[in-house]
Amino acid sequence: MAVIALKCPAIEVVVVDISIARINAWNSDQLPIYEPGLDDVVKQCRGKNLFFSHEVEKHVFEADIIFVSVNTPTKTCGLGAGKAADLTYWESAARMIGNVSKSDKIVVEKSTVPVRTAEAIEKILTHNNKGVNYQILSNPEFLAEGTAIQDLFNPDRVLIGGRKTPEGQKAVQTLKDVYTQWVPEDRVITANLWSAELSKLAANAFLAQRISSVNAISALCEATGADVAEVAYCIGKDSRIGPKFLNASVGFGGSCFQKDILNLVYICECNGLPEVANYWKQVIKINDYQKSRFVSRVVAPMFNTVSGRVGDRLRT
Repeated sequence: MAVIALKCPAIEVVVVDISIARINAWNSDQLPIYEPGLDDVVKQCRGKNLFFSHEVEKHVFEADIIFVSVNTPTKTCGLGAGKAADLTYWESAARMIGNVSKSDKIVVEKSTVPVRTAEAIEKILTHNNKGVNYQILSNPEFLAEGTAIQDLFNPDRVLIGGRKTPEGQKAVQTLKDVYTQWVPEDRVITANLWSAELSKLAANAFLAQRISSVNAISALCEATGADVAEVAYCIGKDSRIGPKFLNASVGFGGSCFQKDILNLVYICECNGLPEVANYWKQVIKINDYQKSRFVSRVVAPMFNTVSGRVGDRLRT
């Protein structure tokens, strides 16, 4: 679990984690993850206004704003297994925040969560709130691996969703004031809570859809003699479409795209939208088809077997 706490108005960021080994790594010269430019940022700010600690409850108690960034894997059992997001870590974080807080807090969803998760979080936090007032905001992350630092300093947009109440809008403005210290104000988008939660799932689904679309065209290109790179280039020159995410490949990998699309499918099914769910299922089907097609093309020239091929190659 990772919680980022900000103490306002002099902003002090404390990144906390229950893993002592991970925090020790963040405080060392060997950071636990690699991202271009991250090492320089941490070294410039660590010990000044950026700190790393395993004292989770202490810093949550002191914070004004709490960003919760925890894993939301796909459920492996129970209702929604294989599609729905597992919010176990989020629930645990919310209960801890509720247990240790003595002053009003702004709690920010940074993880990718199903739409209306904030409603469940509110119920947990207000169950035994001891007079503490909480405002839940959605501030989904749009950083991309490999360009995360660039995306942080020069984002396409920052999205903040909150309740359309005076208290909710005050919380939105508080977080907006944090971002506008380096992000132009016209790039900070505000929306209602549910729109912000859904936007991250929708954005990832649209990106995955583009990958599946160009991969579907690549199969047609191979069948007809067209060059998918040339077709993609021509398509990308249309200003309504643009050139990004149009490179044909083995398919999208990692965990985010498939996880988020399956979550979107589950939400559609739960809201009685089977046609919409089936549409997004097809994006995953095309991705699986592309991977199978790639394997078939590799194996076919080897008489449909890879048995002994690695050993033969090593011997030669």
